Amino acid sequence: MPLLLVLLVAAFPALADTGLRRLGQRADLLGWEAVGRLDRADGGFCTGVLVAPDLVLTAAHCLFDRQARRVDPGALTFRAGFRQGAAIAEVAGRRAVIHADYRPGAGDALARLSADAALVQLAEPIPAGVAAPFVPGRAVPKGGAVSVVSYATGRQDVLSWQPGCTVLDRRPGVYAFSCDVWFGSSGAPVFESSSGRARIVSIVSSGTREDGRTIAYGMEAGRALDDLMAAMRSGRGVFPEEAVTARRLPAAGGRSDIGARFVRP
Repeated sequence: MPLLLVLLVAAFPALADTGLRRLGQRADLLGWEAVGRLDRADGGFCTGVLVAPDLVLTAAHCLFDRQARRVDPGALTFRAGFRQGAAIAEVAGRRAVIHADYRPGAGDALARLSADAALVQLAEPIPAGVAAPFVPGRAVPKGGAVSVVSYATGRQDVLSWQPGCTVLDRRPGVYAFSCDVWFGSSGAPVFESSSGRARIVSIVSSGTREDGRTIAYGMEAGRALDDLMAAMRSGRGVFPEEAVTARRLPAAGGRSDIGARFVRP
């Protein structure tokens, strides 16, 4: 069993979680337009969320192929609010940056999990009036309530919202949740709503299912986003390399693996 799963099985579940709600109608998407499907040219997909009009936060492993090679950001397409073949906005990727501490398939599993985050810069911004970006929120303690909005295999054509799931454990830089996610949910935002509006507390990195129970894992989004924004501002680690015009970015206000990384097979 994964390390955190061993610690959590006895206590699961912590709270009565809600089921998934299919956001199949345009009215259902109100407020969630900035969550979208991040499609790769090879047919794979992940979930992503706008944190600025031209910046999509997702899981770092979504930007690697099966041979652990980086995916060309130009071969990515972000489809904001995608449902049943149509999107509120559809924009190609331009550049990307992967968290400097992320090493696919190598190193300590918890360290890799805490760094499984990336930013994709879009070829053009999506106006905030069309899809308002989300910002990081407060840390949520063990036993606290969160929600998640995601795509996944079997429900890849429509966003699904789980209004209530539980923080099962929290370690420095990482979380474990009871949220209902699966392949394709990588990069899905996990929200807290203490301010009255959903704010990002984590993004889904991996998970496992056992005896009908799902445990999802994600990093502390605020910390990871701070690092990624700084890298994007400086150009450090940004690919592909190009002449950079300075611009102001908003501030981010015993097995060796932890579950299955959520990418489409």
